[in-house]
Amino acid sequence: MKSCPICTSRMTEAFKATVLRKYDVVYFRCSECGLLQTEDAYWLDEAYADPIAAADTGLIQRNLSIAAKLSALLYFCCEPKGAYLDVAGGYGMLVRLMRDIGFDFYWEDKHCENLLARGFESDKAGRKYSALSAFEVLEHVHDPAAFVSELMAYHGVRTLIFSTQTYADDVPPKDWWYYAFETGQHISFYQPGTLARVATRLGLGFLSANGLHIFTDRTERFHHLRLLTGSLAYPAAVYARFRLGSRIMTDHTMLMRTAGRK
Repeated sequence: MKSCPICTSRMTEAFKATVLRKYDVVYFRCSECGLLQTEDAYWLDEAYADPIAAADTGLIQRNLSIAAKLSALLYFCCEPKGAYLDVAGGYGMLVRLMRDIGFDFYWEDKHCENLLARGFESDKAGRKYSALSAFEVLEHVHDPAAFVSELMAYHGVRTLIFSTQTYADDVPPKDWWYYAFETGQHISFYQPGTLARVATRLGLGFLSANGLHIFTDRTERFHHLRLLTGSLAYPAAVYARFRLGSRIMTDHTMLMRTAGRK
């Protein structure tokens, strides 16, 4: 028997599948909140031997899309000149894109090397973050409420902008691409209602539109979420870059000076 980490209800077996092409894994579903999750993921060390899966061919396109939506959202709904942290930031692509547009973004990741945003790790910010982002992260964690709670408490922030692919009423068929059985890294899957339950447990509001989700204690900020993350995202990002000014050259100058002092 498995208990749901979100609502503590009993989870029942949904199906079995082969993970990493060799482990027979049971997937459980909670009928109360809709969480769909693997059994205890004993294979994760092996799955994260290569933190960025080779099969993730959508990595660059996804980051470009997220950068546009996030830029529109932060410029018009948050603090354009605030500091922001991308949690589980991978190779640093999103951080670099956001800095290129003009936002003061920083990187953090326990599993991956920072290749593209070096010099802008989380300890370099020097000021409090206005919000956190975590894209394609919650499908990797066993207890999302605990993960988000600890993250927010550690950084003193009550707004998390994130993405994860949700599913509708029924358990998706086993050919659903988001299971990613071959990589073994996706262990939790959510309905929109599941994420709303997580927010309620944390004492936060939940908003969602166009693939972006938000946990926040200031929902009134984001009343244009659907508009800004839709067809307006790319022109809004261009406008944000024009108004803020790209950090490409200022970052280059700073990094060159830092290198010269070593």
